[in-house]
Amino acid sequence: MIIVRSPLRISLGGGGTDLPSYYEENEGFLITAAMNKYVYITMHENFNDEILVKYSKNERVRNADDIDHPIFRECIKMLELGDERFEIQSMADIPAGTGLGSSSSFTTALLRCLHEYKGEPVTAEQLAREACEIEMVRLNEPIGKQDQYIAAYGGIRAMWFRRDGSVDVRSVNMSRETLYNLEDNLVLYFTGFERSASQILKEQDDKTKASDSDMKANLDMVKQMGLDSLKAFERGELRRFADIMKQHWEIKKKRSGHMTNPEIDEWYDYAMANGALGGKLIGAGGGGFLMFYSEDKVRLREAMRKICLKEVRFRFENQGTRLVY
Repeated sequence: MIIVRSPLRISLGGGGTDLPSYYEENEGFLITAAMNKYVYITMHENFNDEILVKYSKNERVRNADDIDHPIFRECIKMLELGDERFEIQSMADIPAGTGLGSSSSFTTALLRCLHEYKGEPVTAEQLAREACEIEMVRLNEPIGKQDQYIAAYGGIRAMWFRRDGSVDVRSVNMSRETLYNLEDNLVLYFTGFERSASQILKEQDDKTKASDSDMKANLDMVKQMGLDSLKAFERGELRRFADIMKQHWEIKKKRSGHMTNPEIDEWYDYAMANGALGGKLIGAGGGGFLMFYSEDKVRLREAMRKICLKEVRFRFENQGTRLVY
């Protein structure tokens, strides 16, 4: 039995600049953090003459080409295991489509598990690059590289996306006190809306490829806010970070008419009036989780309980995709 887990993530600034349509012309930058919520992959030898794949449904096939699930199929083919006989299953702490990077966490966990099955060592960089190859090239998803890299590396990371496609990954240099305060003061609420990020990201991608001046200006501002957030973390200025979050959300909403809806806007305004200093919707938008920074968490939590939004408590995760068993 092989068990691998890969962390989900929260974006802390600069999101959206990790798509090739932007970084190949302008270079991208963002800050992101792994959290202690995970995607798990388990795998063991199957004594029947078939590959058994289990997720929200079960698939029994003789060859990997016949697997319906695209990520399972392409990862198994990439590692040339299509003729092997095994059973493989996925599980997650939080549902897909909620803006926490679950698809890429799933991909990195699956790849690490398959490498382990073959007895091959794999670095975080290799794992991230392979996951990008699966999602962005083989499956042609209009997504960026943030999720694959943070899932593979873990921690709180600043990432520079270079024009040649390389990614410079560095730990964020903040004091222990700042780290603990940031972790304690971030709160996460599930909106109840699950969605695919593809529609919103495709709209951004198409406009960027078409040299849309408004989209480029929007992403330029978001990148600068990511760089400003990095300075705030390094200086221990968390209220400055909260203010940047608030500005970021206002700019992010202008990217797409699908970014938010009246209920999400109402909940956001309510939280800001009840103890939140800054906040935004995590991920591409359209649903998932609202994240707020608050130094009066008791007041905020009492207020959000009244409108029945579910809080998901979390801590940062220093480790990336790893072998559990």
